[in-house]
Amino acid sequence: MIKKVFWIFTAMVGIGSVLAYLFFPPLLWLLVIFLPIIFLGLKDMTQTSHTILRNYPVLGHFRYLLEEIRPEINQYFVESNHDGRPFAREDRTLVYQRAKGVLDTLPFGTQKNVYEHGYEWVNHSWKPVEVDPKDLRVTIGGPDCKKPYSASILNISAMSYGALSQPAIMALNQGAKMGGFAHNTGEGSVSPYHQKGGDLIWQIGTGYFGCRTADGNFNEETFAKKAQLDEIKMIEIKISQGAKPGHGGILPAAKLTEEIAEIRHVPMGEDVMSPPAHKAFSTPLEFVGFIKKLRDLSGGKPVGFKFCVGRRREFLAVCKAMLKTGITPDFITVDGGEGGTGAAPLEYSNSIGCPLMEGLIFVHNSLVGSGLRDKIKIITSSKVSTGYGIIKRLAVGADVCYSARAMMMALGCIQALKCNSNKCPTGVATQDSALAKGLVVDDKNKRVANFHKETVESVAEMLGSMGLEHTSELRPWHVMRRVNPTETKHYGELYRYLKPGVLCGDDIPAHYKRAWDSACPTSFDHVTLIKK
Repeated sequence: MIKKVFWIFTAMVGIGSVLAYLFFPPLLWLLVIFLPIIFLGLKDMTQTSHTILRNYPVLGHFRYLLEEIRPEINQYFVESNHDGRPFAREDRTLVYQRAKGVLDTLPFGTQKNVYEHGYEWVNHSWKPVEVDPKDLRVTIGGPDCKKPYSASILNISAMSYGALSQPAIMALNQGAKMGGFAHNTGEGSVSPYHQKGGDLIWQIGTGYFGCRTADGNFNEETFAKKAQLDEIKMIEIKISQGAKPGHGGILPAAKLTEEIAEIRHVPMGEDVMSPPAHKAFSTPLEFVGFIKKLRDLSGGKPVGFKFCVGRRREFLAVCKAMLKTGITPDFITVDGGEGGTGAAPLEYSNSIGCPLMEGLIFVHNSLVGSGLRDKIKIITSSKVSTGYGIIKRLAVGADVCYSARAMMMALGCIQALKCNSNKCPTGVATQDSALAKGLVVDDKNKRVANFHKETVESVAEMLGSMGLEHTSELRPWHVMRRVNPTETKHYGELYRYLKPGVLCGDDIPAHYKRAWDSACPTSFDHVTLIKK
């Protein structure tokens, strides 16, 4: 039908052009509009790549246009304040308001259904107290750490230069300096744009960027030299990332600039591989030895690792290796399967990796049950954007939080969902210089600092209302959750928490016994496979 309409239109334009030429030539100017439409339709019907365009010439382009702007249509016209994904409009608006330092209060009461399954809250006290936000810091550093770090309860999560633009990285780091919190470099190494005065957590990934040999192995000499930088306060070994655990990355040679090659210590003209697994270790014992090596090479700075929980026995094997050697990390970062990334396969984002709450509680329980929890701090990430989000995570087992996407929103990110296309409209997640120039560092750095300040202040206010003086007093029973319209439970009832040292005794809880018994400090394999 559409093709018939197109041919009728074309014929009418042809006849009309002849008549206009004979009787009223000024009408021929309309061909400026009509001829491009005809040429576009002819091109559509002769191309072989898109069936929609062949069957619906000209009109079919509207389908692709609507597909392109679908995220914006959802955001502005379809979504309610609470059903947006990954972040709801209410959460995004709160970040923008706090970043700008404008009114962030809510009029007329909550819009949430407080009797709906999944609704959560914390209970207040008859004896509220005053809490100074400046006191909400946590010292990270175990018994072997010579240079412990006093961390804010909220810090910038791992985002590499390359995934984010130069101005975005600079604004984040300068914001961290203004607010007195830490900035994780991401696995792309320490770039000049990270070094703007803010405290750094240097992340070492499987590609060992910034501390690698020519064949991609770990280079002790270059690591030791860079780790001595004053702005680097902690070292984080990246085992896996929540959004794509167990998946390596690749930067095509065509996208490799001389600057990035120099930062990452890789040669020009070749694909830059970030393999799925580390080469520096292959067993739990070798892994804890690698932790000790990095701590020694860095001069005693806190060293930890980041991972998304997968096979439980593999982490328990690492716990057994810690017990066997006496070597412990200073911190462990737990990421969740709902974590963010610039680009990941759909199946990995949706279907691989343990969600944060289950993973966080498992890691906390494993360390408590192993008798190691008092030596190791837990950092957690995945969708932290509000004061309540921080309190919830700290209550169920964490000590400190990271935030990535909320910090991006503080920079101006509008959740356009184009991070993987190099077409980020706000200049945050792009290497397109024309787009990146739109991000003004001297303005956005203040917004990052503002967001951090006001969010930590919200934590302090909530703690005070709960009658608590520090986040270290938070416990699972402080967070309530509705499980049906007439019943609620606190997180201590929803999840089973282990007693200190119970995994090292004879009475191992049934829900941990199988994984604990199958874990071995000498291998990540199942213990029965090792014996064979």
